[in-house]
This record gives sequence, C-alpha cells and structure tokens, in this order.
Amino acid sequence: MNLVRLTSLLGLLLTTQALAQSSSNAPASRLEAVAVKGSSRFQSAQIAPATGLRPGDQITRDDIQKGADALAALGLFSNVQYRFTTETAGVSVEYDVADAPTVPVLFDNFPWFTDDELIGAIKTSVHLFDGTVPDHGSILDDVSSALSRQLVARGISANVSHELVTLPASGRQVLRFRAEGTAVNVQTVEFSDALAGSDHGIQERIADLVGKPFSRSAVELFEFEQVRPVYLVHGFLRVEFGEPSVHVEGTSKVVVRAPVDPGPAFNWGGVKWSGNTAIPASELDKLVELSLGASADGMKIQSTWENARKAYERLGYLDLVLDRVPHFDDATKRVSYEAKITEGPQYRMGNLVLTGLSKEGERRIRAGWRIPTGAVFDNMVYEEFLNSGIKQSLAGLPVHYEKVGRFLQKDPAGAKLDVMLDFQ
Repeated sequence: MNLVRLTSLLGLLLTTQALAQSSSNAPASRLEAVAVKGSSRFQSAQIAPATGLRPGDQITRDDIQKGADALAALGLFSNVQYRFTTETAGVSVEYDVADAPTVPVLFDNFPWFTDDELIGAIKTSVHLFDGTVPDHGSILDDVSSALSRQLVARGISANVSHELVTLPASGRQVLRFRAEGTAVNVQTVEFSDALAGSDHGIQERIADLVGKPFSRSAVELFEFEQVRPVYLVHGFLRVEFGEPSVHVEGTSKVVVRAPVDPGPAFNWGGVKWSGNTAIPASELDKLVELSLGASADGMKIQSTWENARKAYERLGYLDLVLDRVPHFDDATKRVSYEAKITEGPQYRMGNLVLTGLSKEGERRIRAGWRIPTGAVFDNMVYEEFLNSGIKQSLAGLPVHYEKVGRFLQKDPAGAKLDVMLDFQ
C-alpha cells in the first residue's frame, strides 16, 4: 500500500517518502479501477472522469499524481488525498476529497437568455457544475467559456469575466459573471407597484439606470439604495423585491421589469429596552423619533438604534451590542421591538500616541486634545477632534499633512484605550 497526500493550498506537495523517491520513468501498469470518496455533493462516478484516468489505461505514478492535480485545480475540493494498490491484474486508485465551499452564480448582463437556459447550457458542457461554484479554480474559466459559446451562438461577441461579490440587500456572496463590451442599454424600468412608479425621488434617480448599460447588479443596488428607503419611510417594513426580468427591444435596448411586493404598512407600537444600566429606559425612549400609533417610518426606526449607540459611545461604551427583535402584529398592523443591550466595558482615556509630527506640531495637538487621561472616553469629542480639531490646532504651521491614520488600542480588561494618530 502506497499513500500520497495532496494539499492544493500548499502547492500540491507529495508527502510520502516512497512516492517522492519513485522514478518518473517507472513502468506503466494497467488501471483496473478509479474511485473517489469524501464528497457530499457528488458521487464517485461523477468525479472520477475529472481525474483523466480511465480503467484499462496504462498508467504510471505520475499519471495518478496528475489526476490528483486535476481535481485540486478545479477549486471544488479543498483537500485531495489518494492511495493506490498494485495487484496482479493491475492498479486500483482511490482518491479522498473534501468539498470546498461554493456560492451561487449570478448572470449579470445576459438579457438574451433566462437563467435556466444558461444553467442548462453550462451543465451540458462543464463537468461537475451544479449551479454553484467555488471562489477560485479552473471550473470558473470553464463556466466563462461555456457562456462565451452561448453568446457566439447568438451572434454576440464579448469576453466573459467573473468576480466574487457581496449583494447589498442580503449580504450573501455570489460569483458574478459579466459579458464585457456588450452595448445593451436600459430603455425603461417598470416597477410593479404604484408607489415606486410614482414617487418623485425615485423617478428623479431613475436616470442612474436608464440609458446606461444593463446590469442586474445595478438594478438591485438601485432598489436597495433608492427604492427600499421610500417604502420604509411609508411603514412598509417587510417590502420584498423580486428578481428583475428583462425584455430585449431590438438589438441594443432592454426593458427592465422590477416586481415589488410592499406588504402591509405598519404603525409604531413602541420599544422595550433590556440590559441597559448606564442609561435608563426613560432616557432611551427620548431618542425614539416616533410617537405611538404613528406610521412606522423605517428610517426613523433605524435612527433610533443609531442614536442609542451614539449616546452610549459618549459615555465610553464602544463595544455596545444592540440586538433588535421586531414583533409584527398583522391584525392591528403594528410593529414593536425588543431591544436587548449588552453594554460591555466603559472605556477611559489612556495614552495619546502621536507619530509623524514636528515638535511644535505635537505640542499643538496635545494642547488641543480634550479628553484627559483617566476620563471617560467620549467618542463624539474624539470624532469632532478628527474632523475639525486637528486642523484648528495646526493652523499656521508651514507643514501640511495629507492624511491622518487613526487607531484605538482597546484594553477591555483594564477598561481603557490609547488613541494613536499617525500624521502623513
């Protein structure tokens, strides 16, 4: 029994002395069988062809290694090991793999096809493609090539690129494929809900999309940044945006249809605070910009949490954790929140560490600094000093600094922090 370990991330190194000492011109043997285990996504019969080994072939140890290299290069497996047994009839090889994480694919600007059409075409030509891909590996190039062939079949010339991106609405990662160099612009954007179609602010910003190259990512970003806030302001806290669909007009324009499900509009039912000791609930309630029964303006709700965080940061609680749990009452159309606060340590000022300054510059900065050593660290005072205090302190000096690096060195156990400013 011979054992070889292959770890793709470490350069596909061989780890058994027996194989390392073997001669590259060792005699070939007949391959009786090749099997793969360890994957929960694919069966052995699906993976084995990717090694390039076929039962009945004459193979050497180098061929077995090349099979392991081929599996690792795909990017689908985070680790590959193999072993082989030599018997009278020939050699049997077994690969042991570990699945690598994968993410969904996003076809950003292929308006001539549906997603199902593209996925079906890729599955036909790309071995082991199941609708998701790793964040690296040769399979990504294979998918790009398959998409290029689909474009060529439609008479479209474009290079296909791929990139790992994070979607703004959900925060999930996807592998985005784009057709580069296509001249297909957005003609109109049609929202399914009347509010989005009539809101003045949205219609003013629609020029961000209309007349520009079509991109699903751009449409979804527009919905998140421009459309969603309008619905939140009107109390539509559970608004949902469906997958945009497109219709190609002629050869160079598309109509985008964006489904919007606003859901019910809610009124404000209040917030119940817990875990707070430094600031009483009565004071936190004053930070709420909504009155009971008023429309539950989602932007004002968000401001409530930001105001609470800033109030704590003024008292030195920089590690505050604020968990908000909404409770929707569909019968009364009211929403209330449970806000659980974990305050963490109350930081006090430690040392002010300055680098990159002249002696006069350092003297002026220390003279303008407003948080004494040992005092509660007021984050607002700190931010104000960064925004305007530094400029005021250094006014009149002949030396100007293009940027100031800043860092807070926290000591949670000692409940103190050092402020580090690097003038460049």
